Amino acid sequence: MAKEIDHIAGHTYHGRKGGIENAFRYSVDYILFDPEAKLTTPLLFSRDRANLANWRMRDHGGAPSQGEGAAWVRTRFDEMAVPQPARIMLLTQPRVLGHVFNPVSFWFCFGGNDQLYAVVAEVTNTFGTRHSYLCHKPDFAVIEPSDRVVADKLMHVSPFQKIEGSYTFRFDFRPDRVGVWIDYTRPDGGLIATLTGPRQPLTNRVILWSLLRRPFGARRTFALIVWQAFKLWLKKATFRPFRSQPVPDQPMSRVRD
Repeated sequence: MAKEIDHIAGHTYHGRKGGIENAFRYSVDYILFDPEAKLTTPLLFSRDRANLANWRMRDHGGAPSQGEGAAWVRTRFDEMAVPQPARIMLLTQPRVLGHVFNPVSFWFCFGGNDQLYAVVAEVTNTFGTRHSYLCHKPDFAVIEPSDRVVADKLMHVSPFQKIEGSYTFRFDFRPDRVGVWIDYTRPDGGLIATLTGPRQPLTNRVILWSLLRRPFGARRTFALIVWQAFKLWLKKATFRPFRSQPVPDQPMSRVRD
């Protein structure tokens, strides 16, 4: 049976903590769907082929442009002795006019009881490096909205943040909305990042309206990232070149026990 794709008219907030403060809130368009299922898609959206908006498997699950989709997640779970999910849902920004850039996408993994027990946060920086953080409770119990899971930061993301400290993740996955909260903490600062929004079916009208309100999709996201970086540079935040930062040895790491 074919399944629908949901549209998340989300809002993302970033608030920097520490000596140099900076905060912003933007609206952003995400899609939520089962990447292993046959999908019912509107005319203006396609899977693995060109369209006004689309999704390509190669963009996720592994290195950018070399992804294997949900199969990559399942392979990593076998390697790390993690129970295989009965169902996987991917939350990500779609390609728009052929372009995509996702600072972070989320693989929500559900057990046989259809309860959320693991989330893979797939983080990609502007330099094309990717690392995924496997979030779960020690016994793979159900992840409740009040639960918090902590992972050590291992990859260079912002040139204005060190590779140190930890991420504290919180997830709220409901039939009518999705929420993700990330608290990055290090000794001299950090930041708060959130993504929240209601779920609704992805339709041609939704796609066109989103492009009118937030044109260029991921290109807009990338431009806003550069704009915020410029503001931090003006505020004389310390800049750390990407070339001087180590790259994680493994493509996926676990949260702390």
